[in-house]
Amino acid sequence: MSVGVPQLLLTKLAGIDLRNPVIAAAGTCGYVDELADIFDLSEIGAVTTKSITREVREGNAPWRIIPTRSGMLNAIGLANKGIDRFLSEEVPRVRGCKAVVIGSVAGHTIDDYVAVAGALDASQEFRAIEVNVSCPNTSTGRHFGADPSTLREVLTAVRGAVSHAKLFVKLAPDMADPIAMSAMAIECGANALVLCNTMPAMAIDVHTRKPRLSRGKGGLSGPAVHPIVVRIVHDVYAAVARDAGVPIIGLGGVMSWEDAAELILAGATAVGMGTALFVDPKSPRRVVRGLDKWACDQGVTQISQLVGQVVS
Repeated sequence: MSVGVPQLLLTKLAGIDLRNPVIAAAGTCGYVDELADIFDLSEIGAVTTKSITREVREGNAPWRIIPTRSGMLNAIGLANKGIDRFLSEEVPRVRGCKAVVIGSVAGHTIDDYVAVAGALDASQEFRAIEVNVSCPNTSTGRHFGADPSTLREVLTAVRGAVSHAKLFVKLAPDMADPIAMSAMAIECGANALVLCNTMPAMAIDVHTRKPRLSRGKGGLSGPAVHPIVVRIVHDVYAAVARDAGVPIIGLGGVMSWEDAAELILAGATAVGMGTALFVDPKSPRRVVRGLDKWACDQGVTQISQLVGQVVS
C-alpha cells in the first residue's frame, strides 16, 4: 500500500486532478462540509454539493427517507436554500474545502438550469458542475433525461452558460437507451458522465395500507442497484465513452472497495458514494484504503490502468 497520499490512486477526471477516485455523491455532505467533523475531506477525491435550484425549496414532507432490505428509498424533493443564499452563505465553506468541489444543479425548466449553472460557474469556486437531468420538466411532466430531444435542449443551453467549470451530466438508470443518451450528452459537450442517479421505486406499509414515503414514490439507491449500474457503465464505456475520451463516474451501491473496483473494471474513472455515507459516514476512508491495496496487488503503477479492463 502507498504511504501518505496514495500515489497509485491519483486520478485525472476530465482534466481535474483528484487525490483518489472516490467522490461523495450529491446529497450526502449537505452543501459541502457536513461530514468534515467525521473524517478529513482531504482523504477523498471530491465532494458534490446537494442539488441547488433557482428558488428556495422546502422539500417533501416526512417521511422522505426510508431504509429498504437492500438499500434506501428517498424522495427529498430537492430541499435547498436556493442559488442566491447558497452563493452568499456557503461559498466561503466551498472555498475552504479540502477536496475538489462539484456543484450540483437541478431545475424544472431550462431557464432554471441555465440560471443556476451560470451563477455557479461565474463564482469560479467549482471545478465542475453536475447537471442533474433526472428532475421532472414542468412543461412535459417527464424528467429532462427521459428522451434525446429534451436532453439536447437543456444541455445545449447549460453548455452555453458554463465557460470555466467542467460539465458533468448525471443520467437516470431507467433510460430506455443508456448508450444513445450518453452519446447525446457527449455530443452536447459533457466533460464527464455520472452513471447513474437513483432507480424509481416504491414501498408500501401493509399495516396502514399506504405508501411509506409521503410522496408515494421515490428513488432507490444502495446495493440493490449496483449490478444494474455496473452493466450501464460497462455498456456506455464500451460503446461511446472510451472512444470519445469522456470519463465516467460510476455511482450506485458502492458500499465497499470491491464495489468500487467493479465499477472501475467496468469503465469508471471515478466512483461516487451515496447510501454508504448514511450507513457509515467514514466508509469512504475504508474504500480508499481498500482500493490502494487492490491496485498495489494488481501490480499497476496507476489505478487508471485498471479502468475498463473487462471491456473487450
